[in-house]
Amino acid sequence: MIQRLSLASRLALLFAACTAVVSLLAGVLFNRASEAHFIELDQQQLDSQLVALRSTLQGVNSPALFAQREQQLRVELNRQPELALRITAGGQRWLDDAPGVKLPEGPGLHSLQNAGTDYRVYNVPLMAGQPDSPQLSLVLDITHHQHFLQRMQHLIWLTVGLSALATAVLGAWAARSGLRPLRRMGEVAAGVSAHSLTQRLPQQQMPAELAELAQAFNAMLGRLDDAFQRLSAFSADIAHELRTPLSNLLTQTQVILTQPRPLEDYREALHSNLEELQWMAQLVNDMLYLAKADHGLLIPKCEPLALANEVEALLEFFALLAEDAQVSLVREGSAQTAGDRGMLRRALSNLLDNALRFTPAGGQVRVRMVEGVRGVTVTVENSGEVIPADVLPRLFDRFYRADPARHEGSSEHAGLGLAITQSIVQAHGGRIFCESEAGWTRFVIELPKVN
Repeated sequence: MIQRLSLASRLALLFAACTAVVSLLAGVLFNRASEAHFIELDQQQLDSQLVALRSTLQGVNSPALFAQREQQLRVELNRQPELALRITAGGQRWLDDAPGVKLPEGPGLHSLQNAGTDYRVYNVPLMAGQPDSPQLSLVLDITHHQHFLQRMQHLIWLTVGLSALATAVLGAWAARSGLRPLRRMGEVAAGVSAHSLTQRLPQQQMPAELAELAQAFNAMLGRLDDAFQRLSAFSADIAHELRTPLSNLLTQTQVILTQPRPLEDYREALHSNLEELQWMAQLVNDMLYLAKADHGLLIPKCEPLALANEVEALLEFFALLAEDAQVSLVREGSAQTAGDRGMLRRALSNLLDNALRFTPAGGQVRVRMVEGVRGVTVTVENSGEVIPADVLPRLFDRFYRADPARHEGSSEHAGLGLAITQSIVQAHGGRIFCESEAGWTRFVIELPKVN
């Protein structure tokens, strides 16, 4: 299997490639600019020589006249040893300083290479504007220019190679240094376990690009720590809730079996055991219900509901309990919504049962319903002692009881009712919270508007 390149190696190669491309482009542009500059210089030199040659050969239109001026022309050419001249007229060559060299035809400036030597050829008429004028071909040796351009090209390639190598080395160092926070993050992640969820990344020491990632990573560790603590507490609570009824079942069964007893004693013992088993079965069902909620498996139906009718039916069900507890039940308002009738009834039933248990004799339990633009608000409130502010956030925790005197083995309430209610409300896209002040405790359910 081919080993994948590390991120630092990839960045180093990328830096080297970018540097090589930029250096190469800069070198090519500089080379072309130099070449154009040399052409311009050659053109200027040839133009200046052309002026001198035309001045020397002014009026020459025949071989005889050219013979009279040839000596003067040679003196002028000797001043420019890198310049050669060819003069043709009527198919005859009057002068040829570049014998054996095939010069390009056509007027203007041309480049030529012959026998390893580079030339710049300038074809112009001796007398401008005259069709029968002799033609001048000025041949300039530019070999030194080409040697300079070749050396510059070699220097460009050397610069590209060295800069790419230097950038790769420096880029690898810079990438390794810059990625040190990621390695630190990896070390923290590798050290995370059930016993070390308290580690956090120092966000202040992180680069700006990684600060957000570090914040998200720390938040994830916080959620994992919180979930693990909740899971540990949940497991301990389950064991705590099941220990007492199981102990009661074992003790009572062992006592009954110690000696023969009348049939009625066995019947009474079985009836007592049945109550404990029913409570345990309900506890397991509630736990399974919450597990489904945690995994998003609670999918409520969407049917139109008149909440006033649903609340009225629940108040009739709790009427006898309220009468025995000397508590009055009051319904205020009405609202229409859409949801799962069975689930919402269970949620409201849990709240009413909770309110009746903590309302003193002579108190009142009120259910208010308000339908607004954003949705429906249902409030279940009861008079009685105020719940401390530090307890309110924990009311919806599983197995949590606000009463510090926890009754072990109580088969009436295991502390799951409010947790189930919250799961039902959240499954409907709403939220629930508790307020307690001025002698009243109210649970507020906010359900979104359903189109």
